[in-house]
Amino acid sequence: MLDAKIPGGPLEDKWSYYKAHAKLVNPANRKKLTVIVVGTGLAGSSIAASLGEMGYNVKSFCFQDSPRRAHSVAAQGGVNACKNYKNDGDSVYRMFYDTIKGGDFRAREGNVYRMAECSANLIDQAVAQGVPFGREYGGYLNNRSFGGVQVSRTFYARGQTGQQLLLGAYQALMRQVGAGTVQLFARHEMLDLVVAGGKAKGVIVRNMDTGELERHGAHAVVLATGGFGKIYYLSTLAMGCNGSAIWRAHKRGAYMANPSWTQIHPTSLPQSGEYQSKLTLMSESLRNDGRIWVPKKEGEEREPNQIPEEERDYYLERRYPAFGNLSPRDIASRAAKERIDAGYGIGPLKNAVYLDFSKAIKDQGEDTIRKKYGNLFRMYEKITGVDAYKEPMRISPAAHFSMGGLWVDYELMTTIPGLFALGEANFADHGANRLGANSLLQACVDGYFIAPYTMANYLADEIKAGPIDVRDAPFAAAEENVHQQLKRLMGIQGNLSADYFHKTLGKILYDKCGLSRSKEGLEAAIKEIAALREEFWQRLYVPGGYAINTELEKAGRVADYLELGELMCYDALARDESCGAHFRVEHQTPEGEAMRNDQDFSFISAWEWEGADKPPLLHKEPLHFEFVTPTVRSYK
Repeated sequence: MLDAKIPGGPLEDKWSYYKAHAKLVNPANRKKLTVIVVGTGLAGSSIAASLGEMGYNVKSFCFQDSPRRAHSVAAQGGVNACKNYKNDGDSVYRMFYDTIKGGDFRAREGNVYRMAECSANLIDQAVAQGVPFGREYGGYLNNRSFGGVQVSRTFYARGQTGQQLLLGAYQALMRQVGAGTVQLFARHEMLDLVVAGGKAKGVIVRNMDTGELERHGAHAVVLATGGFGKIYYLSTLAMGCNGSAIWRAHKRGAYMANPSWTQIHPTSLPQSGEYQSKLTLMSESLRNDGRIWVPKKEGEEREPNQIPEEERDYYLERRYPAFGNLSPRDIASRAAKERIDAGYGIGPLKNAVYLDFSKAIKDQGEDTIRKKYGNLFRMYEKITGVDAYKEPMRISPAAHFSMGGLWVDYELMTTIPGLFALGEANFADHGANRLGANSLLQACVDGYFIAPYTMANYLADEIKAGPIDVRDAPFAAAEENVHQQLKRLMGIQGNLSADYFHKTLGKILYDKCGLSRSKEGLEAAIKEIAALREEFWQRLYVPGGYAINTELEKAGRVADYLELGELMCYDALARDESCGAHFRVEHQTPEGEAMRNDQDFSFISAWEWEGADKPPLLHKEPLHFEFVTPTVRSYK
């Protein structure tokens, strides 16, 4: 059933072969076709702008008041591309291998190589859009390193790379809005997918300012709505981030792939109290010059600058000497958790480790460090009141990115024909762990360089379909489904807020399906989430009415999370191995490293919705490695 549609032939020729043989839509016919794009982050803005530029009719939706507020704006450290500007041995193949290895050999070769192959073009495009990448004194673009690699391939705009790339994509999008090829619908939230004749034909959206439901039809639908890391409640993501769009599509027939593969970022500000609703990301780029350590003495109470060098444990440098502080995120996060759990954590809650720049400042000078990371140091001081030029930062692991998402084939199409998923909304490129600075890359490459080709291959056969009539029965049924859901949420009138259920779910998942998992814990989590979901539908309280009502929006998203969280646990339970960010405590080496099982688990898990209160159905897409040999993933 699961055909990935990966072209045959040599690895380096697959994408060229596909483009040469894909169907095309001529300019006159593009005007007859409409595409809906949900989400205006890097993936959504780039595909909407690209399709608009090509002459398609595009409808772009976001729940923020402006596309510029999409969460791509929060990405900090950089975007990867194999330009080899540092002449340090980088290449398309090396970037491909680093990414495959970083994902613990749980991603498709064809998809990953294509992302690496397209990366160089992205930098040229971003520069042409005016993205102010960091430059060397002579004017050449500068690079730095990120975790899991031994070359410098990360292009950056200080600690604001996501914001600057998004502004470039936003300008491209608004150019098409001005040209009339793109209609922009801000403050509109997608609440259901319309499937007619087995194909995606539109969406039901809610106007968040009036509460009115609207029907929108199209010949294809693109979901570029980001990931679901906010399911843990405490995460690096904005409060509005959610997984509802892809989850509603899942319930309409789109398979969900590898949902348990969620990334815990190693450099977040630690939780400081029960009142918090989110955590703050500190860019991984800080690990280029910052050294991570904890005191060697358990329960140390001295200030960091009073602890002499010989009493500090630089545990990443000790355990992983080849990569040190630039070890991949999953490994760095687990190593931090191990030290914290062993009693060596620092800070008021003993839940953090130090990120120290004293050596870098001594070697390079404070001005150099300020030029590289100045805005990040200012942000840290504004939040904590601590000057990180004078004493170490405190950092801690936090929920961040979801490698899992909607299953897509090589064309980025889901199991529903006509429904495409781009960026973090799909599972395609990162395997069981994402390397830093590959997120912005995937989102941009999907939207600028891949989907415009693959969508044309599908849309070529939709020209004869004619205009989409939103008065048809599938649209009426989908709208009624949304109306009943909203009515049900408003009608419970219990005594517990949506936030209560979200926090409770987040704690269950972090404890039992977070940095480490076990059979016993996952089985318990499935039961606890089922009971929590039952309580949700009995005791939820949503104040207010149908118009502007953030609590109603929140309640719908939490309802989806309660189902998605259960699927995460089913997926983690079914994968009886450790790989990447999925660390089953039953499967580890004596040194505490993950133990993969390639013989039994070298596959992508794709789950089918079977209905409420029914176990999901697992489908497997075998992974075939023709060009690399899966090996023990070592960074020592």
